[in-house]
Amino acid sequence: QVQLVESGGGLVQAGGSLRLSCAASGRTFSSYAMGWFRQAPGKEREFVAAITGSGAGRDYADSVKGRFTISRVNAKSTVYLQMNSLKPEDTAVYYCAADERFNAVVVGTADYWGQGTQVTVSS
Repeated sequence: QVQLVESGGGLVQAGGSLRLSCAASGRTFSSYAMGWFRQAPGKEREFVAAITGSGAGRDYADSVKGRFTISRVNAKSTVYLQMNSLKPEDTAVYYCAADERFNAVVVGTADYWGQGTQVTVSS
């Protein structure tokens, strides 16, 4: 079992930055691929970014490439999402996900999910 707790959300003006954190507990963190998803009001949950257990492999949604960076520190059992040049359309609840299979994280069928953290970008 893996428990995930997100933090770092908040209100920011367009063009600003935020860094989200997801702290994991329960199993060997480095065995798990990690990812970030988001869900805006009235919309489907969508993939944002994913990273392999070692951190060597990453994937991003086209909408965030060049603006967001996913990273992890296995010694701290934490994954981060650095979000720069934020836009109002980035407003959503952001969820952390974990699975031993990288592809499962990317397609949204990960075994473990956090409760989410709200990000609001004002124009």
